[in-house]
Amino acid sequence: MSTGPGARRFDERRLLVALFGAGTAAFAQLYSPQSVLPDAARELATSASATSLLVSAATLGLAVGVVPWAWVADRVGRVRAMTVAMLGATAVGLAVPFAPSFELLVAGRAVEGLFVAGVPAVAMAYLTEMLIDAGATAMVPRAAGTYVAGTSMGGLLGRLVSGGVAELFGWRAGVGAVAAACLIATAVFVWLAPRDRGPRPGATGHPDTSGAAPGRAGRLRALLSPRLLVLDAQGLLLMGGFVAIYNYLGFRLTDAPVGLSSGVVSLVFLAYLAGTWSSARTGRLVVRHGRRRVLIVSAGVMALGVVATLSAWLPLVLAGLVVLTAGFFGAHAVASGWTPVAAPQARTQAAAVYNLAYYAGSSLFGWLGGVAFALAGWPGTVAMVLALVVVAAGLAAAVLRDQRA
Repeated sequence: MSTGPGARRFDERRLLVALFGAGTAAFAQLYSPQSVLPDAARELATSASATSLLVSAATLGLAVGVVPWAWVADRVGRVRAMTVAMLGATAVGLAVPFAPSFELLVAGRAVEGLFVAGVPAVAMAYLTEMLIDAGATAMVPRAAGTYVAGTSMGGLLGRLVSGGVAELFGWRAGVGAVAAACLIATAVFVWLAPRDRGPRPGATGHPDTSGAAPGRAGRLRALLSPRLLVLDAQGLLLMGGFVAIYNYLGFRLTDAPVGLSSGVVSLVFLAYLAGTWSSARTGRLVVRHGRRRVLIVSAGVMALGVVATLSAWLPLVLAGLVVLTAGFFGAHAVASGWTPVAAPQARTQAAAVYNLAYYAGSSLFGWLGGVAFALAGWPGTVAMVLALVVVAAGLAAAVLRDQRA
């Protein structure tokens, strides 16, 4: 499959720009309804926790889809798998706003998430393998940070575009506009992505005779190692808390006494720029201080930001949002980039399992945050998120060590 000039030879810059485009295309669509949830709740006459299913259904679909997409990528090639996934997600994303009922909206979002899963399921393993094969292993932390920066930029653009368009044409038009815009980011990836190895040895049913591929038991042992399980827990817990904050902060800010409009609330997601900055910066910090320390400090920064959102003073709430976003994306960049490096004999599977945990956390705790919000208001949501962050940081401190993998 041709992927444009980038397919002719490996180019590290093309790889980084292509993956930035892939992250943008995938995550703009995934989170585009988040800034318009209050508008959707009013039109659909649904509760905050029920309406959040427009986000949670997509992330659940993504969680279910990451492992199958990893399997597909091993058989058809990673670039081809990611291309099909992004085109499929965009096609479904264009159709979802026309769904006539809440149930069909949720179902459509779940299917959209299944397609989006093809990007995170493969991207980290793809970039790690390409850089290691090119003798640029030292670039892996920075490249992982660049990809995560693309995911944060996609999340930001999806929320801003949907919120801005919703002010003029309604929330359905806002969500559809994001899917249309993602065609451009998809084209960037298709044009620039360097060609990967293609199908993995033994993936098509023919045995690998090189002696290099580990057996199924070896891969399973790697995936169940304490280090991999704790890295997966980082995704599960930190992502769950992060999505809960962003899902329900909009309800707090549109309700009295703040009373902001949905268009203004969508500007709150400019805090994602802090995540773009921190994830790109994380690679340098890892080289200087080690993955474990940067991960734990990033979780602590996230916790400080979460506490600040309890304030009744809007500027402090917004500052807290910036801080927690920077902390979360820093931690995510470390954990997601560490995972394929820590399991060299099962990179694709390790990245897929991490993403399974990551988006399962988003779906589960993204919904449970609404239950806490209904029971105890914003302090209830904050308490749940703080508990998740503390557990994640404690596990990292107890189990993870900086080792060359």
